[in-house]
Amino acid sequence: MENYGAISLIPTVVVIIIAVISHRPIAALLAGVVVGICIHTPDNIIGNLAEINLAVMQDETIGWVIMVCGLMGSLIYLLIRTGGASAFAVSMAAKANSRNKSLLVTWFLGMVIFIDDYLNAIAIGSSMKKVTDKYKVSRAMLSYVVDSTAAPTCVIVPISTWAVFFAGVLEATNVAKTGEGMMMYISGIPYMAYPFVAILMVPLVACGKFPLIGLMKVAESKAQEGIFAMEPVQYIEDADKGMTEQARSRTNLWVFLLPLFSLIAFSFYFEIDLLKGIMATLAVSIPMFVWLKLLNMHQALDSVMDGFKIMLPPLAIVVVAFMFKEVNDQLGLPQFIIESVKPLMSPVFLPLVTFWSMALIAFATGSSWGVFAIAIPIIMPLAAAIGTPTPLVVGALLSASSFGSHACFYGDATVLSAQSSGISVMEHALTQLPYALIAAVIASFIFIGFGLFI
Repeated sequence: MENYGAISLIPTVVVIIIAVISHRPIAALLAGVVVGICIHTPDNIIGNLAEINLAVMQDETIGWVIMVCGLMGSLIYLLIRTGGASAFAVSMAAKANSRNKSLLVTWFLGMVIFIDDYLNAIAIGSSMKKVTDKYKVSRAMLSYVVDSTAAPTCVIVPISTWAVFFAGVLEATNVAKTGEGMMMYISGIPYMAYPFVAILMVPLVACGKFPLIGLMKVAESKAQEGIFAMEPVQYIEDADKGMTEQARSRTNLWVFLLPLFSLIAFSFYFEIDLLKGIMATLAVSIPMFVWLKLLNMHQALDSVMDGFKIMLPPLAIVVVAFMFKEVNDQLGLPQFIIESVKPLMSPVFLPLVTFWSMALIAFATGSSWGVFAIAIPIIMPLAAAIGTPTPLVVGALLSASSFGSHACFYGDATVLSAQSSGISVMEHALTQLPYALIAAVIASFIFIGFGLFI
């Protein structure tokens, strides 16, 4: 693989500048892809673009993401269409009877639904919008709370899709012996500074103990005037308007909770495979809704399609983000950053350097998982050679992954949190970025302390 050195940073700079100016993440990412291709193969721009497009669409991970997110949209649409989400919102509103409580309940739910960050991001924002709207909470604040308890929660719980994936990577790269990847992952949990800080910051920000900063302050001010999102976005909260009064009388809180519990149970049964879990949940839920006469079969199947279609715009961003990652891989961006920081590696500063270098790669590429298959075989032996404890390095790597998922403008969790909360991707990304950076700075000091005393 070629390494273009500092030139490999140009596409990322282009993406960030265009995204901030235009607030159009797809256009920004496509521009980054084209710029990267112009650097890599200027004599075959169309051919390389077509090859990258086909490679991404044939990727098993992309197929998994499209099906999981699309079918999650279908389930959420069904829950709203049957009135289950409204019943849940009414129940939560009775307990979350103030602005602060509504956000604290959202925070708590984010930590309870820990099995997968996609499930967390899509389900919680969709179900809590009406509650937080009632107390004039901006969608920016809601999406910040949702996103801050998505990847940061999943990464510190060893029974999540994140743990299963990274344990597999540790074994596949021969860092851990076969069958010991999960134990190595668990050993790193106490040293995952960033996700712990990010999660603990949420109630402080939500309850006003931590000051509002930048665009978040503007968004909260607008919310007091009844303007919950500064940019219009399509979402699915009005899907229950066509319900008959007879159907409304039959719906209740369990119409929402049973499918959600089924999704968690099925996902565990299928060894933390969310795709199999959501397919099994829909197979059980649709007949249940029809049997309860909340929907007829035609309405249920139409809802499945409508929910899937609503998820197409955010999925388009995720697909183009994967194309951008492919271009960065062709330019050798991950290798350039890793090689650049190698001279800074020392027993004291290795956790800090690992965190920031990998966080930069995850942020630049929009990939919180893929780049670590490249980085782990390089960083882990280096850590062993200079005597840095393995759990500490695992904690730094997973902290970086969590930051990338949380902060990246076009990362999948960022996109899905924005979609479920009813806010544009760029408004969500720009309002939460200062808090993500503050959490990263605090985590940096923690990693320096780890390096000095462990």
